[in-house]
Amino acid sequence: MAQSKVMVIPARRQVGNTIKAAEKPKLRVAAYCRVSTDSDEQATSYDAQIEHYTEYISKNPEWQLAGIFADDGISGTNTKKRTEFNRMIDECMAGNIDMMITKSISRFARNTLDCLKFIRQLKDKNIPVYFEKESINTMDAKGEVLLTIMASLAQQESQSMSQNIKLGLQYRYQQGHVQVNHNHFLGYTKDADGNLVIDPEQAETVKRIYREYMEGYSMDKIAAGLMADGILTGAGKTKWWTSTINKILRNEKYIGDALLQKTYTTDFLSKTRIKNNGTVPQYYVEGNHEAIIPKEIFMQVQEELVRRRVVHTSANGRKRSYSSNHCFSQLIFCGECNEMFRRIHWNNRGCKSIVWRCESRLQNTGVACRARTVNEELLQDIILKAINEMILDKSGYMQMLQKNIAAVIRNDASASTDDIDAKLLKLQKELLQKANNRDDYDSIAEEIFQLRELKTKSETDIGIRDKRLARITELCDFLKDQPQKITGFDENLVRRLLQKITVFDDHFTVEFKSGVSVDINE
Repeated sequence: MAQSKVMVIPARRQVGNTIKAAEKPKLRVAAYCRVSTDSDEQATSYDAQIEHYTEYISKNPEWQLAGIFADDGISGTNTKKRTEFNRMIDECMAGNIDMMITKSISRFARNTLDCLKFIRQLKDKNIPVYFEKESINTMDAKGEVLLTIMASLAQQESQSMSQNIKLGLQYRYQQGHVQVNHNHFLGYTKDADGNLVIDPEQAETVKRIYREYMEGYSMDKIAAGLMADGILTGAGKTKWWTSTINKILRNEKYIGDALLQKTYTTDFLSKTRIKNNGTVPQYYVEGNHEAIIPKEIFMQVQEELVRRRVVHTSANGRKRSYSSNHCFSQLIFCGECNEMFRRIHWNNRGCKSIVWRCESRLQNTGVACRARTVNEELLQDIILKAINEMILDKSGYMQMLQKNIAAVIRNDASASTDDIDAKLLKLQKELLQKANNRDDYDSIAEEIFQLRELKTKSETDIGIRDKRLARITELCDFLKDQPQKITGFDENLVRRLLQKITVFDDHFTVEFKSGVSVDINE
């Protein structure tokens, strides 16, 4: 009989505490420490825990230290951001730890689901967790029953603490106490007392953004210009996003006010924050700090934001959104069909040029429009003629502008917000009193909503009026400061002063934002 061939297959290393008792090797024991805040007092506790477990494990002859894992200043309600905790679990799964020790269940986790998930995960690997304060070993028969009860209590404690924090914030909001992270807040910093103060250099950037937006620039172009000039964002980054410009243009803090509780936490465990669309109360604090942008300019920008969101419907029913690719974009209209002109690169019998042509003719919409094609250089020349005509007849146009100012003031129907503010203040006191007494305050809340809408409308009307007056004054100042005719085309001047150019067969009508119009024959 042939001799059998024997191959020895070595035993695989088992993860966890699976060594036979007879061999009595030392257990590799790790400790987990955590403090919930990063204050100096808690930092002392943090250091004390590390020292305690190093000595505690070293004194046991059957144990050897497998590491101290410690998270400093991180909440225990979930484990997503607890780097050391997650690293410790990975070490356990890799078979490098036989046992874990921690001070209490609340240090391990205040979320019952997380706590039980990791305990069971470790039990599957035969790795016990020992909680000193509760004297619970998860490998005992009664361990998980006690653990479930204790973890649930810890979760309730965390929920209660979260509720207390919310109540504290609500009280601070009601008192008008504003907390702003100035580190990423363009235009402001904080003084020694923690109050918001203007950073002059950054404030100029904020003013530039508002000014350029009102001059017709798109958010993309504003962002591109800032990057081209090497200007940093509030966070110190070189990249400017359109969303950043949008937030700056909408942020009420630039007029010295502050809207509190724009977002809120939906769940104290996940700490998920969502936009507050009226689910929980908000608090608007006026005059909290020094303003960078005047309120009338801010309201004009809000009106312009709304205007640009409105989709323009042309004469043939086509819809187009706001564009600022060129200073003439959405500025030139057809005198025959009232359709907008579009900029195109034209190749007419080998002669290349840039021209503007009626959209009706380009799209073949069926509208029998015979509007002429206009060379871009001719449009520039027409604008120069219109501006220079006003400069040459300065006194006549100045009288016309003064009449426009008088007409705007005479027709102004916007009401002062002082009476509305007085009513709102009275209702606020009633609301707080009823809310604190847990009384029904729906009727008061509805009245407050209506008054706030009325106030917003009034402020918007005032902003529109001030915008008209500013446009007229701007043209007045321009004419006063212009001693002689302009010789060169200026794109920025077009964005600042012009409202509309209408193309007719035999002439052009140039309308200015001040309400003045000039007819120019070719």
